[in-house]
Amino acid sequence: MGAAKPPWLRVRLSLSENFTFVRKLVLDLGLHTVCEQANCPNAVECWNARTATFLILGDRCSRNCNFCAVTPGPRGLPDPDEPEKISRAVRLMEVSFVVITSVTRDDLEDGGAEHFVRTLASIRCRNPQPLVEVLAPDFNGSEKAIKMLVQERPDVLGHNVETVPRLYPQVRPGADYQRSLALFNHAHEVDPSIPLKSGLMLGLGESSDEVMGVMKDLIEAGCRLLTLGQYLQPSRAHLAVDRFVTPDEFDEWREIALGLGFAGVASGPLVRSSYRARDLYLEAREQSASQDGFGMRPEEALS
Repeated sequence: MGAAKPPWLRVRLSLSENFTFVRKLVLDLGLHTVCEQANCPNAVECWNARTATFLILGDRCSRNCNFCAVTPGPRGLPDPDEPEKISRAVRLMEVSFVVITSVTRDDLEDGGAEHFVRTLASIRCRNPQPLVEVLAPDFNGSEKAIKMLVQERPDVLGHNVETVPRLYPQVRPGADYQRSLALFNHAHEVDPSIPLKSGLMLGLGESSDEVMGVMKDLIEAGCRLLTLGQYLQPSRAHLAVDRFVTPDEFDEWREIALGLGFAGVASGPLVRSSYRARDLYLEAREQSASQDGFGMRPEEALS
């Protein structure tokens, strides 16, 4: 699959009892994780730490992006019992922070927004303490769907722009860059206290000026958290890697992003949007302690 990976992208695999526990739990409950579906290079590390990013609305996507390993072609309606299964898994894993994402479901009238809301509500009903980050699709630009999800008050609302606008036709032809920015703008209008987060892949042929432009657009749209990671080709059928970005370059991008106004930035070759999400959130919240309301639940803001 293209050029050999540089040494900084080699991952050592060492399975622990926690890994076995998470794997069995996911299988027993019939759940999906982005860790598996997207071939995440950090899956073993995260499962060893007893964390996982749950993938809802099925395991097949209505879009066919040229960078993504998730199988296209959804089949049937979402599992109505999935929200309860997710909440049970969260309780059994005893996590303090959980990330919920999904495939894109353009075939559903609301894009799956109600299912997101039910999942978030179910988690909090059974597990009132864990913070919940939601990594959402664009819901085809539906402001109603976005509002529905924002009003359920996830602790973090994420949506990945993935790449620079020029590369959208090649990388994610079913998406629209301006539509993604509009999602952030609308979410920020509905509830400006919810931290907004996005992610960008590097190594697809983007220029430094284009990356800078995307970061400025995200800041303008109200985004406060950012992840930057290396694009890795899932298979020969997917887009080839244009170049491998060095760890030093990722460090430089982190400093630039912080200088532009992001409250928290995770930047590195193996960083993915939900990688060590709790650490990024807490770091950003601590750094933004003087900015009223960042990441606060209503009961905290009133205390």
